[in-house]
Parts: sequence; C-alpha cells; structure tokens
Amino acid sequence: MYQSLLVNTEDLICTITINRPDKLNALNRTVIEELSQAVDAALADPATGAVVITGAGPKAFVAGADISEFLSLDTSGGAALAQKGQDMVFSKIENASKPFVAAVNGFALGGGCELAMACHLRVAAEQARFGQPEVNLGLIPGYGGTQRLTQLIGKGKALELMMTGNMIDAGEAKQLGLVNQVTTAENLLPATYTLLQPILAKGPQAISKVIAAVNAYYATDKDGFAEEVRLFGECFGTAEMKEGVTAFLEKRKAAFRS
Repeated sequence: MYQSLLVNTEDLICTITINRPDKLNALNRTVIEELSQAVDAALADPATGAVVITGAGPKAFVAGADISEFLSLDTSGGAALAQKGQDMVFSKIENASKPFVAAVNGFALGGGCELAMACHLRVAAEQARFGQPEVNLGLIPGYGGTQRLTQLIGKGKALELMMTGNMIDAGEAKQLGLVNQVTTAENLLPATYTLLQPILAKGPQAISKVIAAVNAYYATDKDGFAEEVRLFGECFGTAEMKEGVTAFLEKRKAAFRS
C-alpha cells in the first residue's frame, strides 16, 4: 500500500515506521504524502486508539528532509513546501484526536526533530540525537520547529540550538523536556507501548479533549481557559463521563472501551 512506510495495528496501537533506512528515513514528497494518508487512516480506524511513529533501522528516526529536492525551489516554492508539510502532516498530528508518540531510535534532525515534536509524547533510545541544523544550509526550520522547540524547551535554549545547529543527546533532551523517557534501543518500542497502556485505559473522548485544551494554550485564535471550560462542559454529555463517575462511586474499574 505504501512505498515508504510500514504500518501495523495491534492492541489498539497503530505503529507507523518510516522505511527508508538507506536514506536515513529522510522526508521527501512521497513520505509526506504517505504519512498524511497513514495518519488519516489511523484517525478514522476504530481499532486504533493511539499511534506510534518510528524509523526503520538502527541509525535514524528521521535524519531530516531530502535536501536533493531543495535546489529547484524558489521563494514561493520553499514557502509552499513548508505549508504543505505543516498542513498535511505536522499540524494534523499535533491536533489529532488520538495520542501520537514518537519512538526516536536514532538521529532526529531537521524535519525529523520537527516530526517528533509534532507528536504529543516522545520516547528516545539512548543513542538518539536531536537537532535543528537548518542554518548549516542557509535555512531555518519550516515544519513548525521554531515554534514547537521554543514551546518545549524555552526561548533561550531553542535559539541556541537553532542558531548553532548543534545536536543534543537523549539525556540532555530529557533534561530539557524535549523527550518524556529515555530507554535502551532494544526496549524502545516496548517502553513506548508501555507508556501508552494507562492512556489507552482512559476514555478516548477525554484524552482527545485534553489534547485540544492543551493545544488551545498556544493557539492565537483561542482563549485557552475558555476552551477548557467548553471542553469540560462537553464531557458531561458523554457516556464516558457517566461510566467513569459511576465506576468511581461503585469502587470498580471503569470500562471505557467496549
């Protein structure tokens, strides 16, 4: 079905693997288009409760964009490339109604770091490396990196990393708040799936509203507090809320998924 992706769904988790190890899983037009399709399919699939994105091979999650596509672009073409990527993949993931977790198995540079940051959570192998080295090409991040890196680690450190183009290792990334967990390469996917288990045990509508409320904090067209009030109110009209409260009062475990 896909040229550049491997997709597998099991136990409510859809794992999307970017499968270009000979190119360090670099993002090109085909990968962006297929990622968009795979994300749409996962969001529409009732058998999918969460999505994990990772890279094939031991070296890279995604080591950036396919730079060979750049020289043919002018100003408008570059802007269109960035806008298309943001609309088709990065913003779609960030605003998804289901949780997305990046399982970072190696280099997450440029567009790869941006892809990881678009996910709601990040688990990194010990050998993972993160960076936004676009200045080395006379460029800046174009898939949301200037915004999401600043949100995650703060203005000062984000500016340092983007202006120097330096990489950081998994340990520093965790210390800065860029990743949630660090584990061994062998345990990367098991640790990622384990992280998702308590999330998948909760009500999917409530999880979706948590994502939406947190994202509203950063949206220029929304009042985050007002959005929280609205979403909180909506919870009271769901069967999930009735099941959760009833289960609490009856001192039993809530059954949110049939």
